[in-house]
Amino acid sequence: MGEALVVIDVQNDFLPGGALAVAGGDEIVPGINALMDEFHAVVLTQDWHPAGHSSFASSHPGAAPMSLTQMPYGPQVLWPDHCVQGSEGAAFAPGLRVDGDLILRKGFRPEVDSYSAFFENDHTTPTGLEGYLKSRGITSVTLVGLATDFCVAYSALDAVKLGFTVELRRDLCRGIDLDGSLGAAVEEMRGAGVMLRG
Repeated sequence: MGEALVVIDVQNDFLPGGALAVAGGDEIVPGINALMDEFHAVVLTQDWHPAGHSSFASSHPGAAPMSLTQMPYGPQVLWPDHCVQGSEGAAFAPGLRVDGDLILRKGFRPEVDSYSAFFENDHTTPTGLEGYLKSRGITSVTLVGLATDFCVAYSALDAVKLGFTVELRRDLCRGIDLDGSLGAAVEEMRGAGVMLRG
């Protein structure tokens, strides 16, 4: 009873045509749906930003989308406005099964972004996912979703730090690859003990 599938941010704004499109993001939906029945628990995360979030380039006059700035918690990529609460862009991808055990919304605090399913980007504020999984006796997580080099990688690395056995299905993820970020994230995950498949 100890395995969970964690589906990271498979939302319209991360699909082709979305505000922060990940190439091929729509291609992974059928495979994720098929995988869900193999797990005791399925968790879906949902990026859920208020309008004017501090991680949006539009909240920083003169800043270009995809540029880097310093926040009190460290470096932060400034993104195009995306996954605004209640918007069509924040909705789950068409066709994605959303009949999982838990939908976890993250990134709703205006002052801090949240890539990881486990912690805000300050690396200290928990989302509550660790407690949920451990209270259900789950010791192993498999990660799929978007984007490999940001929210998926941060979630995988945090899961390892929290003591979970972690597997990443690369065939059911897609990356942004911002200035080589995809290769760097894969190497960091491999070095941390994440099992990479697919």
